Amino acid sequence: MAFVAAPIFYLLAGFVVLGGVLVITRQNSAHSALALMGTLLAVAGLDVTLYAPLVAGVQIIVYAGGIVLLFLFAILAVNLEHSENDRRFNRMWPIGLAASCGLLASLLYVFTKSKALFPDRMMTLPGSSNVQDIAKMLYGETGRIAEYTLTFEITSLLLLVAIVGAVMMTKRRKIQQPIQ
Repeated sequence: MAFVAAPIFYLLAGFVVLGGVLVITRQNSAHSALALMGTLLAVAGLDVTLYAPLVAGVQIIVYAGGIVLLFLFAILAVNLEHSENDRRFNRMWPIGLAASCGLLASLLYVFTKSKALFPDRMMTLPGSSNVQDIAKMLYGETGRIAEYTLTFEITSLLLLVAIVGAVMMTKRRKIQQPIQ
């Protein structure tokens, strides 16, 4: 099974890299959001090849299904002025390229020196880790609040506020436009 999963893993990793490049190089914002959705779906495929189907499902439902569609809704609902922004951002690409190269160099340095920097910080997972254990960590046992319940609820509240904000922006824009 491992010899079959490795080529699929590398193929999906290639799709992730290609999708990431497409996200930052597309001039149309809607095309960038669709490329982001493809990238997140490929990451979910990587999770499946790493035997983490729960993480893959959450990746598809929360990120590819929810957040990217919210991005698309916001992009299509808000009219963006391209002419002034395009001229301003076209002059700044050398700065972005230099910052990206610096970030890549620092990541490569940390990656090559990671054994020396973090020698005994390897996390070992218990063999009994499964969906029920994750549910207990998020929601707690019956009658108790778990360690991550507040964080989980705050995240869901933030997503709800983002959706309400996007709807309010659309409604306000429709009200301000005169009916012809």
